Amino acid sequence: MVERNKIQVLYDACHALFSQEGLPTFQQIHYLKNLLDKIEAIDVGIDEFGSCDSPISETNIDGSRGLLCGQGFSEITYIHIHECDNFSIGVFCLPAGKLFPLHDHPGMTVLSKILYGSVHVKAYDWIKLDTSGCKTIGLAGRVIDEVIKAPHEPSILFPRSGGNIHSFKALTPCAILDVLSPPYSEEFGRPSTYYSDAPIPSLTGYAMLEEKPLPNDLVVHGAPYLGPSIVTLYDYNFCQLGFQNHV
Repeated sequence: MVERNKIQVLYDACHALFSQEGLPTFQQIHYLKNLLDKIEAIDVGIDEFGSCDSPISETNIDGSRGLLCGQGFSEITYIHIHECDNFSIGVFCLPAGKLFPLHDHPGMTVLSKILYGSVHVKAYDWIKLDTSGCKTIGLAGRVIDEVIKAPHEPSILFPRSGGNIHSFKALTPCAILDVLSPPYSEEFGRPSTYYSDAPIPSLTGYAMLEEKPLPNDLVVHGAPYLGPSIVTLYDYNFCQLGFQNHV
């Protein structure tokens, strides 16, 4: 039997947990967290020490594509690995100094692991919010405000706890592997909303958050996924159908 690569194992676990009826249990989420903890940059097709003018290294002699150069990203870049109705898997790569502003994850469970580098993370949870006006505004409690450096255990945030509203600023070139369930969807009422925060001097650890438009300077580029391929449920069903059609 061929051993499954780490991303295939992660996909299989995500499909099993997030496609079932009802919410995953606490134990199941921590099982998924342990799987993320084993994944390294090379497992998603990134050479974390690679430095080149373009993030994509040269094609190999055998015609296969090389790795993404972890030190070669000049802009915030997202590597799409998989997305379906129930979950998404992808990697954010940031050059040093780039900020991904404060944003939320409505109704989502999110697992994240920093694959390399260091990043300053600030995260809040709502204490009391007002959505009656044209903008969401409210009181939030700070969950984290610190530098996270690889290697570091994966983080878990839930719809109402764990730091659902967060920002991150790269202090060095870094990459963050994300699993979101369910994924963002305007159609199903899960847009990404951005916020400004104003700390309250008299209440240490608390701030007023106010919804703001998508920042004009926030541009997320795309890069191809060069890691090992994964077999999805669709691929499996398609192969089964093809087999049956030839019987």
